[in-house]
Amino acid sequence: MDILKAVIFGIIEGITEWMPVSSTAHMKILNAIIPLNVSPEFYEVFEVVIQLGAIIALVIVFWNKIWPFGESKNPLGEGILSIVKKDKFFLWIKIVIACIPVILFELFLEDKITFINENNEMTIIAIALILVGIVFIVVEALIKNKKPTVNSTRSITYLQAIIIGLAQLVAAIIPGVSRSGATIIASLLLGISRSAATEFTFELAIPVMFGASLMKIIKCTAAVGFMEILISLIGCITAFVVSLFMIRFVLDYIKKNTFTLFGIYRIILGIIILIFLR
Repeated sequence: MDILKAVIFGIIEGITEWMPVSSTAHMKILNAIIPLNVSPEFYEVFEVVIQLGAIIALVIVFWNKIWPFGESKNPLGEGILSIVKKDKFFLWIKIVIACIPVILFELFLEDKITFINENNEMTIIAIALILVGIVFIVVEALIKNKKPTVNSTRSITYLQAIIIGLAQLVAAIIPGVSRSGATIIASLLLGISRSAATEFTFELAIPVMFGASLMKIIKCTAAVGFMEILISLIGCITAFVVSLFMIRFVLDYIKKNTFTLFGIYRIILGIIILIFLR
């Protein structure tokens, strides 16, 4: 049964990680409905491992967009710098800048956040789902007849990257906000197109998710046996495979549609949590 549950967890992770609906919320809901027969300490590790499966899929899909080395018509410079692609190099600088707020939070402040506990976590998640869902709908209404001023990740400014990074910090502090939800909303308000906002959000996920996963693994004190390893591998592989399809699906969807449907879904899910799982 736990192997089957690991597959289900991997499927949900692979689907929700790439939509602005809070994968954290879905993992919490799923674990409340069909909990894995593991210790709380190992469950935290399991969440990290299946998340790694999703992020590895993202790296594969985005490889040509993010790999900064190789022959280029527009190299960073001469000599050894001739193998560095200028546009990718500066994209990574913007990614690093946007990640600084979350990095500082993870290193110095995360353990000091005490307003969230087992008694109120689901309520906070539900409220965050509803509020951000409403914001999505309002923002889409505000930008409905406006043309974006930024249509590619290469055109995102350093100031915009900092603002997006601060939005990402809100999601790191409050569960249910959704990292992608916060960064996409900030991007849309800054005049960035939906497709560029989604791409930049996905690119930001690479260092953020890898870094957060590594820190949790380092802090891990859970006892791990053969069954735990098997469950983790199955969940990881499942999340990886599902993510390969979902990343492409979301990118194609956003080229033709708005984020309003995601906002409506968040509101409905938040209400369901308040009624049944709070």
